[in-house]
Amino acid sequence: MGEMGQFLPMILIFAVAYFFIIRPQMKRQKDERKFVEALKKGDKVITKSGLHGKVVDLNDKDSSFILETMAGRLKFDRSAISMEMSKKLNAPAK
Repeated sequence: MGEMGQFLPMILIFAVAYFFIIRPQMKRQKDERKFVEALKKGDKVITKSGLHGKVVDLNDKDSSFILETMAGRLKFDRSAISMEMSKKLNAPAK
């Protein structure tokens, strides 16, 4: 019991960290990947830096997209899209 008793708190800490930190982060990454893969022309999005625009072109070769903004068209990497802010933008008004 002595040796096992020393490791039990560490095992519990790891289990808590896995279920409350690691697992939710993995799920979020998976959801973000699905969101980005489902993008299509005409979708309104917000980048992580807060830039609003409409997707006008998608490039699968380099995983980029062209965003049309009030200032013109800009090329971004798809990882720059904020899933949370874009979903809020497209949520139906209550």
